[in-house]
Amino acid sequence: MPSVILKPGHVQPLWSGHPWVYAQAIDRIEGGATAGCEVSVLDPRGNLLGRGFYSPASAIPVRIAVRDATTQLGAAWIRDRLSRAHQLRHEIGLPTPRTDGYRLVHSEGDHLPGLVVDRFNDVVAVQLNTIGMKVRQDQVFDAIQGVLGVKTIVDRTPATYSKSEGFSPGSGVVRGDERLGAFRFTERGLSYEIPLELGQKTGYYFDQRALRARVEQLARGRRVLDAYCYVGSFAMSAARGGARSVLAVDENVLALEVGARCATANGLGDRVSFVRGSAQETLAAVGREGGYDLVILDPPSLAPSQRSLDRAMAAYRQLAAAGCRATKPGGLMILCSCSAAVSMDALTRAVALGARDARTTATVLERVFQGPDHPVPAAFTEGLYLKSVLVRVDSW
Repeated sequence: MPSVILKPGHVQPLWSGHPWVYAQAIDRIEGGATAGCEVSVLDPRGNLLGRGFYSPASAIPVRIAVRDATTQLGAAWIRDRLSRAHQLRHEIGLPTPRTDGYRLVHSEGDHLPGLVVDRFNDVVAVQLNTIGMKVRQDQVFDAIQGVLGVKTIVDRTPATYSKSEGFSPGSGVVRGDERLGAFRFTERGLSYEIPLELGQKTGYYFDQRALRARVEQLARGRRVLDAYCYVGSFAMSAARGGARSVLAVDENVLALEVGARCATANGLGDRVSFVRGSAQETLAAVGREGGYDLVILDPPSLAPSQRSLDRAMAAYRQLAAAGCRATKPGGLMILCSCSAAVSMDALTRAVALGARDARTTATVLERVFQGPDHPVPAAFTEGLYLKSVLVRVDSW
């Protein structure tokens, strides 16, 4: 088996359980490793740290899959890991009669690095985010169908990942009903029908389920702004929670159309206004008009890498300032970041600075992370990518 030998000084994170081997940590590669093949990762003395699949085109050439020398990383291993992930979801209470859409496999969190599987009732969407998983896709698909009993699998591997790994992006329905036009599922009793051509992630953001439930609890009697609404999940939650009015804003026309249909299907169509527009322009206009009682800001990733962090933090500060100006004194604002490079402390500081820029004060009431169907290894801080801060905004 080919071996990846680390440089001195780069062993401790992997020894502690971190699953990623960065390119700059590698001293040399022995044994003729090829893209997607299994490799052993060794410390400078030759001690085994783990094994995984080789991604020569990536900044993370190896993601550790197992820590021992004997486990065979074949079809049986994939099926076993998938079965364990399936069992874990049952242990945390998924699915339920009111929620049949959730994340089934969360890559490193379920010890299947490079693989994401989201379940939409009787259909699953997958992301094969490493060349190692891509070359084993038939084994992955067999395991999914065998463990879950589903017939239809949709490949939603994004071009950003496939390009960095050196293969083609996802190609739609790869098994089952090729006429499938939409994902149909329920979350907390709200029904969704999201067309496949709406290409955000796997199709939906299951990671914000807990925060959507919290918004529903907080919304009664409030005027609510959902400034990056996508298909309006926060907006519908607020409406069902008794919000006085809800404005849902996005620049994606198809997402707004889908959101409006979903709201109508759930009996909330007359309580949510879906409007195409810029979040920043909407926040500015709302601020000039006196503000809303609850402002939700869940933007797309602003820091896709560590290199973009400084620019992203400036953007979060500006967004926090705009959000504070758009929130009535005594109202609530939620700012979210889905960027792994942004820590909770950094996001909170952006809120503090943004509030100061807006000549307001922000008091943190709650901090919320991704849901339990997005588990994270204890040694893998990068896996805790989703952070949300709920603050009360008051006049300076």
